Amino acid sequence: MLNIRSAQCRDRDAIWTLFHDVVSDGTTYAYPSDIEKAEGLRLWMDDPRACYVAEREGAIVGTYYLKDNQPGRGAHVCNAGYMVRADARGQGIGQALCEHSLKAARRLGYEAMQYNLVVATNEAAVHLWKKMGFDIVGTLPEVFDHAEKGLVDAHVMYRRL
Repeated sequence: MLNIRSAQCRDRDAIWTLFHDVVSDGTTYAYPSDIEKAEGLRLWMDDPRACYVAEREGAIVGTYYLKDNQPGRGAHVCNAGYMVRADARGQGIGQALCEHSLKAARRLGYEAMQYNLVVATNEAAVHLWKKMGFDIVGTLPEVFDHAEKGLVDAHVMYRRL
């Protein structure tokens, strides 16, 4: 059974471990691979409007955040980021997090959701976001420095809520 709930202070170490593992891989997020713990947690947990975790059998297996995509006149559109623990991928957790985030975003008053940098080589994510109703509204050539493949394209993906 998967339980998605608001992240708490007690979750910081588990979120950091998950965040660090994903970011240090260098294949899906533009954060520096050697980002410091305090900075990573600030960006993922503290600055966003909301942060959630997915728990299974008492262990955190995924997390996501919601934040304004832009300030002021762009604040009606949110941005979200998702991470799933490597050993829990392919089990529907990403989809469950996305479904939860769409509802949470509506509750927070957002009118749309935009992903600013979906790495084109992350085919599983691109496929899932399309399945969840997101459209590719633009492709940015060679904007992501992939740890294994060098410079690769990234998509901007969008959907109304």
